[in-house]
Amino acid sequence: MITGKNHIGNQLSSQGNITFTTINPELNAENEYSFVQATEEEVNQAINLAEEAFHSYKNYSGKRKADFLRAIADEIEALGDDLINTYCSETGLPEGRAAGERGRTVFQLRSFADLVEEGSWVEACIDTGIPDRTPVAKPDLRKMNIPLGPVVVFGASNFPLAYSTAGGDTAAALASGCPVIVKSHPMHAGTGELIASAIIKAVEKTGMPKGVFSNVNSKDYAVGQQLVSHPKIKAVGFTGSIKGGRALLDIAAKREEPIPVFAEMGSVNPVVVLPKALKNRGKTIAQTFAGSITLGAGQFCTNPGLILGVAGEGLSGFIEELGSKIKGINPSCMLHPNIYEAYKKGKSEAISQNKVTVIADLDADLKINYGSQAVAVVSGKTFIENSTLHHEVFGPFSIVIQCETTNELEQIIENLEGQLTGTIISDDNEISEYPSLVAKMQNRVGRLIFNGVPTGVEVCPSMVHGGPYPASTDSRFTAVGINSIKRWVRPFSFQNWPNELLPDELKDENPLGITRLVNGQLNQF
Repeated sequence: MITGKNHIGNQLSSQGNITFTTINPELNAENEYSFVQATEEEVNQAINLAEEAFHSYKNYSGKRKADFLRAIADEIEALGDDLINTYCSETGLPEGRAAGERGRTVFQLRSFADLVEEGSWVEACIDTGIPDRTPVAKPDLRKMNIPLGPVVVFGASNFPLAYSTAGGDTAAALASGCPVIVKSHPMHAGTGELIASAIIKAVEKTGMPKGVFSNVNSKDYAVGQQLVSHPKIKAVGFTGSIKGGRALLDIAAKREEPIPVFAEMGSVNPVVVLPKALKNRGKTIAQTFAGSITLGAGQFCTNPGLILGVAGEGLSGFIEELGSKIKGINPSCMLHPNIYEAYKKGKSEAISQNKVTVIADLDADLKINYGSQAVAVVSGKTFIENSTLHHEVFGPFSIVIQCETTNELEQIIENLEGQLTGTIISDDNEISEYPSLVAKMQNRVGRLIFNGVPTGVEVCPSMVHGGPYPASTDSRFTAVGINSIKRWVRPFSFQNWPNELLPDELKDENPLGITRLVNGQLNQF
C-alpha cells in the first residue's frame, strides 16, 4: 500500500509539510497519491540509523547478506500487479517493459546474493611473514576488501526498478556490507515506496539491523544536497544528467572529507558504419538502427545519438532508408511532461543549428507527451565546428555525420567526450583495415560493440557500464554486473595480526573455502 511517507529505517514518517504528486504521462494527469518530502530532521535520523547499522552489518557473513538479498527479491515479486500497475501509471511505459525490468531487478539481487555467499569477491591476499629474513624481517600481511560505510543512492528517472530503489547500486552496496539510503526519484515515488516496503519486509524477516535501509522522498534538490554533504555518508551512486551528477560530485569534493561519487551521466554512443557495410547492407543496417533510436522513446543512456560514415553513395542510401524507416515507427509516450518538454527543446536546438538538414521529423498530430522521433544530417566539418551538436538529446533523436574522409571521422571520434559505448558496423573482415579507428574509439568509450546496437545492457560479470568522463565519474568501475560491488569497498591490510582475531576470509585455515592469493599463488587452501 502506498502511504506517501518516508521509510526512516523500519518506520514510516511524514513530519514535513512539503508535498508533491507523480504524473501519469499517458493521461497527462496527476496520480492519486501525495508524497511528503523528508525534513532535515528525518534525513539526519536516517543517516544516524545507517551509521549505527553499519557497525554490525559490515561484519555479517556472506550467507546472512545473501539471505537478505534473496528475501528482497522474493518480496518484490510478491508485490505482483500492484507494482506493475503503479510503475506504468508513473512512467507511461508498457506492462511488458515493467515486467522485464522487474525481472532484471530481482536477477541482480540474486546474482549479488550468489556472489557474497561464495565469498571470493573480497579478493583475499596473504603474504606470510618471514621473521628470520635478512637483513630485514618480512612482516605477515593480509589484505581484503571491506565496505566503505553508509551509501546514498539516487533513483534514476528512466529505470524506476533496475537503477533505482532496489536497483544495481543498492544491491551492490548492500552486498558489500554498506547500509543504503535511497533518495527516491520524484517522478516515480509510488513505485519507489512499494519497493522500499518490500526491502523493509526483508529486513525484518531476516533480522537485519534497523537502519540498514531507508527511503526518503523529495521534490527538489535540498534532500539530496543534505545527504551528500553529511559527514557520515561515505559514497554516492547516481544515474541521471550531467548537470545533476556534476553538482553532486562538486558537493562531495568540497566536503572536509571528500567522498567518491559514482555517477553515470549520459552518452551519445557513437556508431561508425564502415564503407563496405554501407554498400552491401546499408538498408538493413538503417532498419536496425531506426529501431534502436526509437526503443523506449529513446530514453536509454545507450541510445545511439551519433552515426558516422564516409560520404558517398552507400551513406546517402543509408540516410534515405533511415529517414524512411524512422517515419514508419509509431511514437511512444515519454516518461514525464518535463522530460518530454526537455526533449522538444533539445531537439529543436539541435535541428535549428546552421547547416543541419532534417531527414525525418514526424509532423503528425501526436498524443501529448509522445516524443516525435527525428534524424538530422550534418557534415563532419560542421559537427567539428559546432559543439552544440555534441550534446545528448535525451529521446528518440540521432544525428548522422557525413565525413569527407576516414581521417576526419577519426578526428571526430578522438575529440568526443567520454561515452558509455561505441559501435563499429563492419562487413566481413573490413574492420581489420581500421586499427587506428578502433584504437581511438576504445580510448573514448567503456564498451565497444561489433555489428550490433548499443541499446541493451546485459547483466553479467563481463559487462562494463561506464566510461571516460562525463559518461561516468570514474571510468575504472562499472555500474552493472557483480563487479560493480567494487565501488563500495576499499582495500584493507592486517599486519602481523593474530590468526584467531583475523576475519575468516584471511585466517590460515580458510574456513570459508574461498579462492585466495597466498604467497603469489591462487588456491582454496
